[in-house]
Amino acid sequence: MNIRYIYMLLIILWGGFVMMTNNNGNTKLNTMQKATFAGGCFWCIEAAFQELPGVIDAVNGYTGGTTKNPTYEEVSLEKTGHLEAVEITYDPSKISYKELLDHFWKHIDPTDQEGQFTDKGSQYKTAIFYHNQEQKKIAQDSKTQLEQSKTFDKPIATQVLPAAEFYKAEEYHQDYFKKSAERYEQYKKGSGRKERLQRLWGNTKEYTKPSQEELRKQLTPLQYLVTQEEGTEPAFKNEYVDNKKEGIYVDIVSGEPLFSSKDKYYSGTGWPSFTKPIDQSAIIEKKEEKPLGRTEVRSKKADSHLGHVFTDGPQPTGLRYCINSAALRFVPKEKLIEEGYPTYTYHFEKKKK
Repeated sequence: MNIRYIYMLLIILWGGFVMMTNNNGNTKLNTMQKATFAGGCFWCIEAAFQELPGVIDAVNGYTGGTTKNPTYEEVSLEKTGHLEAVEITYDPSKISYKELLDHFWKHIDPTDQEGQFTDKGSQYKTAIFYHNQEQKKIAQDSKTQLEQSKTFDKPIATQVLPAAEFYKAEEYHQDYFKKSAERYEQYKKGSGRKERLQRLWGNTKEYTKPSQEELRKQLTPLQYLVTQEEGTEPAFKNEYVDNKKEGIYVDIVSGEPLFSSKDKYYSGTGWPSFTKPIDQSAIIEKKEEKPLGRTEVRSKKADSHLGHVFTDGPQPTGLRYCINSAALRFVPKEKLIEEGYPTYTYHFEKKKK
């Protein structure tokens, strides 16, 4: 049992809280909270959370089943109904439950209904076990947001369930990624977890928009006119109006994925036209003032002007996203992984079936 775990137990026995003094000399209650996640092999989920700022401890165990005090062998034989899970004790003043959830999603394949990566079986299924109604709402909202983002071609299989009795796993499972580092790395590599997560989630770093001075250097005069000054490029005489290759179109400023070749069609208007965005959450639609009263389309991250959306498009959406080529950069399907968009390679592969 490590020193940090002993320290955590002392805190819980003392009352589940510590007293912190603010700048005015007053004291406030800082209550430690729990979060429980099942994400396949608990060694990997524990490792993902153990060093996260604000996490006091992460403990491997079993939950969601019917047998009391289950052993690893019983759970592995799928006789108890338990899932391998990690119970996290965290300081909500340093990290929020939503931040923990976001971290959890990025370390699992939420579409796998049979387990995780090479580990298949009911004990390896994914789930979020909420400890109170607030966690339940945050978890359900987070799952709904992920579903609506249409990041994946398959349904989200991760369940949101009430927390059940949690049984700590055998001691040799605790901190396995530290105590048996070489074997852990061999297992992790053999499971294909790292590669699969990269294909699913890609690069998730936050984006900071450059200054206008930097953008003038980064963009061509036409690209700057369109994206920063809401200009319009010439009809028919633009780069992507006749492009028929498979791939995705990203924001020329931020690189954010915006549209897919699978939703592109020839509208005869002279500009690239799409029936829908590749991810609705990546764009913002703004109603312009009359007399035109059109609906402008902008990218969410970089706030780039892209074009407009009209209601004269084909089914199934009936929409026409009329977008300036100068606001876009095309990434061919065969270069998606190379250029940092592995999620959409998977998207294209699945659509072929």
